[in-house]
Amino acid sequence: MATKLSDEYRGELLSQLSEWTLASDRDALSRTFAFRDFNEAFGWMTRIALIAEKLDHHPEWTNVYNSVTVTLTTHDAGGLSDLDIKLAQAMDLIAGQTSSGGGGGGD
Repeated sequence: MATKLSDEYRGELLSQLSEWTLASDRDALSRTFAFRDFNEAFGWMTRIALIAEKLDHHPEWTNVYNSVTVTLTTHDAGGLSDLDIKLAQAMDLIAGQTSSGGGGGGD
């Protein structure tokens, strides 16, 4: 079971995630990714789904055409854990590898 991040460690890790924002209503991270088109967005989601399955940690996300909005939190830990940070970093990395660069700003 994942452990909720301590305040000190949380600040250090969150500083490495430039386009992610903290949710105002719960202990979660969110970001919106923009892609060239639906195919690119869905392909990115497929790649992330494989990583999420390996981590046994699944995102809350929605897809509308070329946009994917993601919320990460660890329900078992009652908030953010290292699993959320790992998945956010993987999402950023793979978005950067797409032909459009992943684009999009924070939520």
